[in-house]
Amino acid sequence: MKRARQESIPDKIHRYRAVVLAVTVPLFLLSLFLFLMPRTPTTIAVVRTKQRPGGYAGSKSYAVIFDAGSSGSRVHVYCFDENLNLMHIGDELELFEQRKPGLSAYAEDPQQAADSLAPLLEKAESVVPKELRNKTPVRVGATAGLRNLGTETSERILQAVRELLQHKSSLKFQPDWVTVLDGTQEGAFQWVTINYLLGRLGKSYANTVGVVDLGGGSVQMAYAISEGDDEKAPKVLNGEDSYVQKLFLKGTQYYLYVHSYLHFGLLAARAEILKVTDEGNNCILGGYHGSYKYGDKTYKASASSSGASFSKCKDDAIKALRNNEPACTHMKCTFGGIWNGGGGDGQKNLFVASFFFDRAAEVTLLHNVFLTTQMYTRLVLHKFISSSRPHQVGFIDRDKPMSNVKPADFEEAAMRACQLNVEDAKAAFPLVQADNLPYLCMDLAYQYALLVDGFAIDAQQDITLVKQVPYGDASVEAAWPLGSAIEVASSSSS
Repeated sequence: MKRARQESIPDKIHRYRAVVLAVTVPLFLLSLFLFLMPRTPTTIAVVRTKQRPGGYAGSKSYAVIFDAGSSGSRVHVYCFDENLNLMHIGDELELFEQRKPGLSAYAEDPQQAADSLAPLLEKAESVVPKELRNKTPVRVGATAGLRNLGTETSERILQAVRELLQHKSSLKFQPDWVTVLDGTQEGAFQWVTINYLLGRLGKSYANTVGVVDLGGGSVQMAYAISEGDDEKAPKVLNGEDSYVQKLFLKGTQYYLYVHSYLHFGLLAARAEILKVTDEGNNCILGGYHGSYKYGDKTYKASASSSGASFSKCKDDAIKALRNNEPACTHMKCTFGGIWNGGGGDGQKNLFVASFFFDRAAEVTLLHNVFLTTQMYTRLVLHKFISSSRPHQVGFIDRDKPMSNVKPADFEEAAMRACQLNVEDAKAAFPLVQADNLPYLCMDLAYQYALLVDGFAIDAQQDITLVKQVPYGDASVEAAWPLGSAIEVASSSSS
């Protein structure tokens, strides 16, 4: 038999050329794609923490922010993962501690002012892991209380605070991290805080919420506007804060209208209203005769012989707002001739914070408040309670961190409060501190006037009172320090 000729390799390749092409061409193209694809940039070094039982095994960063306000000092400690999501510190999503009075109360003793922060600093350091303390930034932002003291006095206090942090703290510290915030920073940080917690950052400006933050010395309004409205913003003089801040957050450009009104926070406004008359004041609850100190000045604070009057008090509050002076030179203004930002979708959903929430919660009558027969009769006559429903009266549920209300609710509460004398108010509102009771009519009337006559918000518009914002399985304080912490955490990871 003839032996079959052995087939050569080239002959086999030729005979199976279709199969070879079907296999090699895709492999070649895949290799070429991988070669040309951009390489991943080098990642930034991060501190890794050991996983604790039930804990987190990724990277952690902490931030410690002091809010040195006019009514008190507060410390906030936050913990973030590498995606800037808040993480638990113990059972909560933040450490929050506060002390009264604020730094401005120690105008004559800067060292005592600094020492008042020491217990808060000790508490903050105790929740930051030791291995992360020298990498954890600590910032101190003083607000309107120190702004009102003047540059020389406030700087002496700030320097004492810097020395405290430099010599007695193990946290990461830089001298320029202890400063007086300008009002626009405070307002912008507050806007970032609330929109971050609500999950609105990264969305269209029309889907964000506006914020009015009523502090002790100043009030801020902030909301996102369109690019077109930004182009219409009035030009400001040298040294003045711009009306619009440009923020780039979560891949989205925002044009943030923000303005801070110094001297128009709740505690500062009392002084402005008391200036209206030297005689019996229309806003002081009947039966009270005393004085009111704000900053380094003292004002006479005595009720008129007929007691408080809501209508007269509201008129005095509007005068204090200086609603018509200086003259408005823009198309739309709030009080004091200030451009109002033009309104728009970013302002439709409005959250109001700080003293707005506090006063609303305090004037809600308790279910279990003990009333004498005489007190009960007076409250029925004043329409505080119904004889058929002598239970909780007020416009929010103070057990909830957020409540939907209308500005008109402040008017109704003010009308009721103004009818009481100081003794009746003490029995009716046990949650109001004794030094705030004489000014209850004034505070509520001012808050209504500020919203409606100052910011031109419709009395029937739905607004949200906010103390804390639910986030995950916890709630977080709706305060500007979180916005500051997000900024410092973002800059340290970029």
